[in-house]
Amino acid sequence: MKRIFILLMLAVAIVSANAQQTDKRLKELDKELNKVLKELQPAGFAVAVVEKDKVIYSRGFGYRDYEEKIPVDENTLFAIGSCTKSFTTSLIGILEKEGELSLNDKPSLHIPGFSFSNEEMNSNVRIKDLMSHGTGLPRHDFSWYFFPGKTKKDLLMRVAEQEPFTGVRENWYYNNFMFLAQGVIVEEITGKSWEDNIRERIFEPLEMKRSNLSISEMKESKNASFGYQLKEDGNIEKMDYYNIGSMSPAGSINSSAGEMTHWLKTWINGGEFKDEEIIPSNFVQKAISSQLVASSALPDKDHPGIHITNYGYGWFISSYKGHYRAAHGGNIDGFSADACIFPSDSIGIVVLSNQNSSVVPNVVRNIVSDRIFDLEKTNWIKEAKQELEKARKAQKEMQKTSGSNRIKGTKPSHNLENYTGNYSNKGYSSFNIKLSGDSLYAEMPLHKYWLRHYHYDVFEPVEMKEDGADTTQHIQLLFNFTSTMAGEISGVKVKMEPTIDPITFKRTPEIVEVEKETLEKYPGSYDLMGTTIKVYIKDDDKLFVLVTGQPEYELLSTGNNKFSIKGLDGYSVEFVEEQDDKITALKFIQPNGIFTANKK
Repeated sequence: MKRIFILLMLAVAIVSANAQQTDKRLKELDKELNKVLKELQPAGFAVAVVEKDKVIYSRGFGYRDYEEKIPVDENTLFAIGSCTKSFTTSLIGILEKEGELSLNDKPSLHIPGFSFSNEEMNSNVRIKDLMSHGTGLPRHDFSWYFFPGKTKKDLLMRVAEQEPFTGVRENWYYNNFMFLAQGVIVEEITGKSWEDNIRERIFEPLEMKRSNLSISEMKESKNASFGYQLKEDGNIEKMDYYNIGSMSPAGSINSSAGEMTHWLKTWINGGEFKDEEIIPSNFVQKAISSQLVASSALPDKDHPGIHITNYGYGWFISSYKGHYRAAHGGNIDGFSADACIFPSDSIGIVVLSNQNSSVVPNVVRNIVSDRIFDLEKTNWIKEAKQELEKARKAQKEMQKTSGSNRIKGTKPSHNLENYTGNYSNKGYSSFNIKLSGDSLYAEMPLHKYWLRHYHYDVFEPVEMKEDGADTTQHIQLLFNFTSTMAGEISGVKVKMEPTIDPITFKRTPEIVEVEKETLEKYPGSYDLMGTTIKVYIKDDDKLFVLVTGQPEYELLSTGNNKFSIKGLDGYSVEFVEEQDDKITALKFIQPNGIFTANKK
């Protein structure tokens, strides 16, 4: 009994010692971070600080499950979003040391069938450009966010149809697809999935035992956080997890502040963890060095010590009040994160939050930085609140002026059923527009939108939730429908990228099944200015048209007496029916006009 008492006393002493181990430079940090929790209203967050190979601070604040009031701790799993990118570039660095690739290789050397949309890019883009966001491609994020691919390679092949906005290495521009490309290169070279490479080459040697790579694993994990958003009314609302799927090399890792300290230690110590090289040291130096200027980022009067925004390989490079910093943020539905290292000072900081599009990781990182380096303290909470208030006011002003260019009293040029069909773009994918009641709906793989009429042939998408259309949220997109010379709806243009022209989705009318009895009223001979045209049925239920001197064409029903011509884009026919259900003519609707053939 006495021994048990001694063991209990020893356990209490250990807990007490751990509670007291906070570095003196971080004295009263808990108090300030609790203020972050109160003032910026995240559901929760976790923060950890490392120096050389030691964790000098590790805490959780708030709740991982806000409804049930289950607290966050340093072992709580969060989605880290684009903090994943340095993991992906590290695999490239490892393969470079193994002689499997050179950073100067063309991506197509390792990915059979891969290409860009023009010869300049195919000739000049190198793997290092994928890693530093220097290809000249804009983000094209709606391509993967709205339309997840079945496989990584299938998703990557869309790049061949995606338009650049500038030349190779002329401008820095963030691009998730290029980190997907790195993941595919890893898979092609190793014959293993990107996920297995991360587990075997990084997670296992770094003892990141609970970190995982998918939402399905996240859902099955203990001590995992839900994601939340802060609504305009101040309420904290749970969000659905976003399954990033095939875009995983750009941002699918879920980890804890505790396990992310192992990652930071590795970078601080030149690629080594517990005296074992995990990432090649020469690659570490390249990755946290400036490879491309991201923006001018000049000092301003409020923050003269904060300047430079360059990019390495999976890291943003900047100067923070005289200290060299490499950092990367991460944002995915319901979560925000930041991981940073100060390599010259051997300091690392990670902040993981379950607040959507949050400033909390940056605010906490900067608060910790000021204390750990004994710098003049900036009131980061106050500044964040001021910036958020400015953003809210700007949003309200935008909402006030939204629709100011709308021309009232206009109507769509066609009956709504004429807008239905499949809309596709090879660089994005496809979606369907359907008519239900008196409204059009765009049905995408993960989302459904009510198309609210804006003016003329322009419609505004409003996301549908379980309880109806969410008119409080605006995705700042308009669907502008286009027509052929003959007046038929041919597609829709959507401004999905600010640096290039609107993305055009081509319309294919929805094919409608027609009973054989209905088809039987169409066959016969028609006269078009002396040319005989024959319409007939084959294979019991297929309608064909034959123009003398041309091959026969199958007609596909798209509506009442309307048919598209299979294999001829932009060409269709419409049968003219009198009140007695008698077919009297056949109209050929073509890009160069409408031609009528009278039934003989």
